[in-house]
Amino acid sequence: MDNNHQVTERFQLGREVDLLEHYPKSKRDIAARSDQKTESDREIARQFGKAFFDGDRRHGYGGFHYHPRFWEPVIPTLQEFYDLKAGSRVLDVGCAKGFMLFDILRLIPDIYVRGLDISAYAIEQAMPEMKPYLTEGNATDLPYEDDAFDLVISINTLHNLEGAALAQAFSEVTRVSRKHTFITVDAFRNPEEQEAMLAWNLTAKTIKSIDDWRAYFTEVGYAGDFYWFMP
Repeated sequence: MDNNHQVTERFQLGREVDLLEHYPKSKRDIAARSDQKTESDREIARQFGKAFFDGDRRHGYGGFHYHPRFWEPVIPTLQEFYDLKAGSRVLDVGCAKGFMLFDILRLIPDIYVRGLDISAYAIEQAMPEMKPYLTEGNATDLPYEDDAFDLVISINTLHNLEGAALAQAFSEVTRVSRKHTFITVDAFRNPEEQEAMLAWNLTAKTIKSIDDWRAYFTEVGYAGDFYWFMP
């Protein structure tokens, strides 16, 4: 038996679990989005600046604002699943303006949070009370010590990378967590879902089938928890 096969046998994939099941679902007009989006729109969106967060809808959110109805229902699920409490240390990779972390701080007193995002604009536009917790940076080089967090979360972020950078980001997420990780990525189960995913996507550079993502997790040694985004 060769060494690669031994590594594969020892590797245990993490848990597939929908920890965002209580995040509000929006009705998406995928056909209209496909007709409206161009490669130029995607290039602008991938700059993750004002146009993406607070510009025209064809470039991103069309206005990215805090409302408790989004993350407030999700936090109790995360809290129970990962036994989060006072003193727990949580990192959000791809935190944008820090809305999820804001609700974690509100709902779990005395918890320790940090957020990182590649967007200088998002960090600058964060709520004033959240700015001390947020850092501009890249998922490929997280500015934290090994095993610094009890839980590292990355929602719909790592798939914005590709190739060696994507593999490095998974390695970094694993490195800075001493206990748990949870990521979500764009995925599909069949050709119809693939077509819808490609039509909806603005920023992701890596979109795989669920089976291919699972194989990729094994390839890069990601043993954390995961789930999928499908429009």
